Order: sequence, then structure tokens, then C-alpha cells
Amino acid sequence: MMITAQVEELTAETLEEAKPLLPAHYDELSEHKLAGIPLDPQFGLYLARAAAGQVLYVTLREEGRLIGYLVSFIAPGMHYQSCLTATGDIFFVYPTRRGLEGGKTLFSAWMKECRRRGIRLAQIGMKSRHAKYVRPILEELGFFETEITFWQFLEKDET
Repeated sequence: MMITAQVEELTAETLEEAKPLLPAHYDELSEHKLAGIPLDPQFGLYLARAAAGQVLYVTLREEGRLIGYLVSFIAPGMHYQSCLTATGDIFFVYPTRRGLEGGKTLFSAWMKECRRRGIRLAQIGMKSRHAKYVRPILEELGFFETEITFWQFLEKDET
């Protein structure tokens, strides 16, 4: 069983291939789900940004079959224009394929491509309840923790 990570173009075709993994990703990781907010990605916006060269899509495959992905957005920093930044959007490795170095392979391929593109800052977030699994991989690859984010879902204002 050979697991590989590669940079691919995010297109309508590759998006269709990834869509079957999204429900498992949502079911396991989504805080929105806990608040009753359904998964409803803006696929058109993803494809438009990809067409503009603003998406970095790295796939994880086992014998050609998609078992994971990492999507990040590429743009100059909002506060640091001269700092081309890759901001992680989502990453996922199918649960039955974890523990096989796939996560490390996925992040390593992402970092390699970031360097190739001249990106100066690669940033990625994770759900706090899964940090114990992801943090060691990222720290081994040289990442360091910089921020803590707090969320609060608000009820709709009925007025």
C-alpha cells in the first residue's frame, strides 16, 4: 500500500472526486454541525479562486484513490503585502487511513509546494479537540503555535 501526496489543480473534475469525502469530514470535525448549520460549501467560489491561481490543492492518494486533501488560499498578507501567504482552509485524511504517515506526507508536500511558489508564510489551523493528533506532526515539520481562536454561534435576530 503506497500513500503519496501531490499537488493537483482544483477543477470541477477534481472537486467532484473530493465531494464524497466531505460528509465524513463534516461529521467528524464540524463545530457548525453541532450548532445545526448544514454543510453548504461555495464550490463556485473555490473554482473561481482556483482559476485565478489563488488555491493550492494537495491530495493524498493510496494506489490512486483519494484518501485525503489539503486546500489553502494563496494571497499577499492583509497586513504584510510583501509576505505571500498560504492560509490553510481545510485538511482531512480519511479516518481508516490515519496513522500511516499520511498526515506528515500531506503537510510535507504542501510545504514543499509553498516553498516552490515563493510563499513566505504557511499557516494552518485545526480544531482544538483534534490538536493532540495534528500538533505533533506540524511541530515536527517546524510549525509553531501562534494564536488561539474563540467562537460563539449566535442565534438569528428575529426582529
